[in-house]
Amino acid sequence: MKQKQWMNILVIVGVTTFIMLFQLGNIPLLDPDEPVYAQTAIEMLANNDFISPRIYGDFWYDKPPMYYWLVAGMIKLLGQGELAARLPSAIFAIITVLVIFFIGKSIISRRAALFGALILATSFEFFYLGKAAVTDVTLTCFFSVALLAYLKNKYSLMYLFMGLAVMTKGPIGLVLPGMIIGIHLLLTGQICKLLQMKLGRGLAIVLVIFAPWYVKMYQLHGMDFINTFLGFHNITRFLQAEHASGSNWYYYIPVLILGFFPWSMFLGQAIKVGIQNRSSEEGNILLFLLSWSMAVFIFFSISQTKLISYILPMYPAIALLVGWYIDRLLTLNLNKSFTRATAVFISMSIVLVMALAILSYLKIGEVIAGIWYLGIVLGIMSVSIILANYKKKNSYSIGTLIVGMMMFVVVLMNHIFPAVVEFVSVKTIATAFNRVYQDKNIPVYVEKFYRPGFCYYTGIAGKELNANVVDLVKRNGSAYLFIRQDKYLNLSEIEKAKLQVVSKQADMILVFKV
Repeated sequence: MKQKQWMNILVIVGVTTFIMLFQLGNIPLLDPDEPVYAQTAIEMLANNDFISPRIYGDFWYDKPPMYYWLVAGMIKLLGQGELAARLPSAIFAIITVLVIFFIGKSIISRRAALFGALILATSFEFFYLGKAAVTDVTLTCFFSVALLAYLKNKYSLMYLFMGLAVMTKGPIGLVLPGMIIGIHLLLTGQICKLLQMKLGRGLAIVLVIFAPWYVKMYQLHGMDFINTFLGFHNITRFLQAEHASGSNWYYYIPVLILGFFPWSMFLGQAIKVGIQNRSSEEGNILLFLLSWSMAVFIFFSISQTKLISYILPMYPAIALLVGWYIDRLLTLNLNKSFTRATAVFISMSIVLVMALAILSYLKIGEVIAGIWYLGIVLGIMSVSIILANYKKKNSYSIGTLIVGMMMFVVVLMNHIFPAVVEFVSVKTIATAFNRVYQDKNIPVYVEKFYRPGFCYYTGIAGKELNANVVDLVKRNGSAYLFIRQDKYLNLSEIEKAKLQVVSKQADMILVFKV
């Protein structure tokens, strides 16, 4: 048994490490989010101030400092670069997968936990965000440990990781796990368990973790910190849509289907069977996983501000649920369920390839080679799964999906991202600016969306472009303008005559006003 467990661990570590680390530092930081975290960490180091996050030299109250600290530590260790910015997220992704296995095998079964861990590692949104310099995977790791510690009655550990979650992304790190635990206690009629959880001591542990930073920030910045961090970035963004997508109640349905690819082929049936088995021996665990996943999904669906990454904390729960479901299918040898799932997978693969092909036709022709490679990978996966179903070797289907998603990552990082990077990162045009910018007294105006990446790759914050481009062109004195090409094309010929085009990249243009 020990030898088999070590083999399981080696497989999990091998698959997850390959996925998370493959070409991790070879793609430029993607605008606008990744450069924000990297630049803020750089300014922490430059100012030797690890309390008050800054960007462009101004105090920045968007997130607590946990991820900035992690990136700053990596920069000290590895030097500035894409790898240092992304490595903390990748490491926490690997840790999260291992946590799912080690705790999952003690609450469900070893094989279900093995499947759950590999499902999590190979689900599209999880590994995409695990390879990105953003806070979401770090939050998901702390969030998952806290909730699984609750299941194991390790309450001090639970409170510790809730505190770390709050230090990563704010009050949501305490509110949402607390809500999930409360729902589970209500559904199972165990409200009296709250007495065992020693809430007073737990609150003290959570406060010890996060209160010092919050108190210090209030002492340093007063109500400006409270109003911006708690008021705007937490309460206002929940109640009011910051993006147009906030009005769509169904926003996270396609996000989940694509984000949990390829395992979303099993998800609907796993939820259905999990609900049906809520009174079984494993019912308490299944009910908790369902409460966890549904609470996250509904909470962020209600939120008026929606981003693709927000529902990531539900992925460990649905990964374990689907792992349990697949284990059950293999145990009962339910071939019809695998056949149905195969049909769903093939349909999803066709839709994915067609969507990418349409994107290529409309905007990014260079990605077509990557689409061909992706189509080949998905085609091989589909044929292999069909053959495995035909021969009733359903365990081979699971292996095919895992290996296939590893190849998916290779295609993504070697062919698709390099083809689209000119559209999603300012690195190339920022490099062109570095070559021509000699007179440091000449002002630089940058559109808000591009400003974090521009600052990261040039070391120059520039001024946020708030004024109308025409007004800037009419002003006396020289200036560099980094704007969208459509704004340049909308200028009159007389206005264009005052501008020299320095560099173009995708839909961006850098011009010099004489």
